[in-house]
This record gives sequence, structure tokens and C-alpha cells, in this order.
Amino acid sequence: MRMPPVTTAWSTVSASSVFSWARPISHKSSLVRVQTPLPRSQRSRLLSKLLYQVSGPVPSRPTASSYRTLFTTPPAMSDTGFYSLKATAPGNKTYDFEQLRGKVVLIVNVASKCGFTPQYKGLEALYKKYKDQGFIILGFPCNQFGGQEPENDEKIAEFCELNHGVTFPLMAKSDVNGDNTNEVYKWLKSQKAGLLGLTRIKWNFEKFLIDREGKVVHRWASTTSPEAIDAEVAKLL
Repeated sequence: MRMPPVTTAWSTVSASSVFSWARPISHKSSLVRVQTPLPRSQRSRLLSKLLYQVSGPVPSRPTASSYRTLFTTPPAMSDTGFYSLKATAPGNKTYDFEQLRGKVVLIVNVASKCGFTPQYKGLEALYKKYKDQGFIILGFPCNQFGGQEPENDEKIAEFCELNHGVTFPLMAKSDVNGDNTNEVYKWLKSQKAGLLGLTRIKWNFEKFLIDREGKVVHRWASTTSPEAIDAEVAKLL
């Protein structure tokens, strides 16, 4: 495809003219136009003008860095990602994810009156098994699925401790879908879709596994038990 000409203060330069030019030659009284490569010095001068229009003045003889400036896509801005997140802990305290740097993290949306609530015991067993190796579980109580987490943060913590011996951190109750989704779940869902490519959380006790570099490596449905993910957690430790 022919590129449109670029007009500079000096002359009109097109990308195609940098590499070739048309000159007429006579053949049996008829005029024929043929494409002949430009001499190297002329190509350099024309390309310099093109570079000037796009990126400002450059040396009369383009350098390798000049070509990179024009033709290389700038690197994307770095994403602060997982460790820039913050969650709200009970008592309206801030839980800063920077403290999770270098750890393997399992994040679960939990509920006290769900058919999957017995998974609390399996989660606690997994936490105790690997916590000394840099593994942590964060529970996010949520009342969006069948109204199965109706209590306040204090009663949720009491229920989990008395009935399931939970010692891993529980965050304040919050939403994981919809307009009021907490920032942790907004980020998690943007990183790893679920079944059929859907990003929304389907039910209580879905699970996200994050590696030591802060990348989401697995997402499991509610039906996947803590015992079933043991081996995947161990691989990251």
C-alpha cells in the first residue's frame, strides 16, 4: 500500500520516494517510466526529512536509534497489579496487599450458611499445612448468593472460629459482583475468567490462586474442594 506524502518545511517526502524514484527513458520515440533505486546518499537525506517530520531533528545520516524511535512501539507502562491492592478488614481497617509480596495466596469468597460452608475445614487444614512455607488464605465474606452470609463481621468471625477452627484472615463483608464490587475482586476477575469465559463470580467458595510474583495462575469453581487443589498449591511453594 502506498503511504501518503509527508510535507516538511523543506520538501514533500513520501515513504516510497525514500527507496525509489521514477525517471523517463526514451525507447523508439515513446517515453517509458521505470523505477530505479535511489543512490544511498539521497535515500539518507530523504529519510532524514521524514524522521524530522515525525520525531524532530535528527543527524543528517540516520542512526540505528533514529530508526528505532520511528518504527518501534513504546513499551507499555508497568502495572503495579496485585501488590497495589487494598482490602477492608473488620473494624474498617485497611489490609494492604504489599504485605503479601513473595507469598502464595489463595483468595476465597465465603459464606456461613451455604452448602459449601464445610469447605472452611478443608481450607483451614490447607492453611495450617503450608503457612510456614509462605502460604496464606484470605476469606472474603459475601452475602450476594442466596443471602447466605447475613451476619455482621464480628458474628461471621465468631462462627468460623467456633464451628470450623478458622485462623486464616477474614476480610470485612463486601460485594464480589456488581457496581459495588470490592477492588480485589475487580482485579482478580480481570486477570482470570471462569467457566465459558465468564468473569463474574457464580457462587460462594470460588477460589483464586496467586503465585509468588503476584500472578493469578488458577481459578476454581465452588465445587472444587480444598483437598483437590493441594497439589497445585504445593507446586508454587
